[in-house]
Amino acid sequence: MAVALPVDWLVAILLAGVRIAAWLVVAPPFSSRAVPGTVKALLSVAVALPLAPAVREDLPPLDAVGLGVALAWQVVVGGGLGFVCYLLFIAFQTAGDLLDLSGGFALTFAFDPFMQAMNSVIGRFYALVATTLLLVTDAWLLVWRALLASFRILPLDATVDPARLAATVAAGIGELALVSLQIAGPLLAVLFLADVGLALATRIAPQLNAFANGFPLKILLTLALLGLSLASMPSTVVAVAERIVVAMGRVLG
Repeated sequence: MAVALPVDWLVAILLAGVRIAAWLVVAPPFSSRAVPGTVKALLSVAVALPLAPAVREDLPPLDAVGLGVALAWQVVVGGGLGFVCYLLFIAFQTAGDLLDLSGGFALTFAFDPFMQAMNSVIGRFYALVATTLLLVTDAWLLVWRALLASFRILPLDATVDPARLAATVAAGIGELALVSLQIAGPLLAVLFLADVGLALATRIAPQLNAFANGFPLKILLTLALLGLSLASMPSTVVAVAERIVVAMGRVLG
């Protein structure tokens, strides 16, 4: 028995699935090695299927050249949107790395089963907490909505401005540094004051060797501040998700 499949539907699912797959490969938390490639491929097809009726009205020319160019552009668009998400979301990891450096944990590395690599303790802890809160607070729905809206703003037969994409990525790198400092800034200030206090104690009583004995104190202070900072993490995750949506909007113009 022969089954007739509309070509335009298949092309719409293919192009939409490629854009979504490129986004999943780059954007956290789906970019983790813990998520198999098969799962990413099936998820991209599952999301592309309900989009097919809406996107098949804006298909490129159905020839080899037109489809090849369209596929390349879908990879660029999906990868660009995913990289913007990666830049802003990795700010939590960067903030934790800064705390590792200031709090005395920089020499301690632990195996990260998600990334299959060695990572700093607090940096990876911040990343895991942010990923969990991203799912628990439904902030990921904002990002998914922006991704799905990209098919309406930038149809399958349209192209993205490379200059605008490059400018958005450059701005995202600056926002990465800014968001990281905003997250870790208060804790870094307290740790800096602790160093100043230890320096004054060393000047007053050199025989105490305050810096050598201050490592346990700084570790205890870092852990206490880390516990206090968790109270503001949910709102921070939502704010970063909103920044991601704005950055994705800049890419789409």
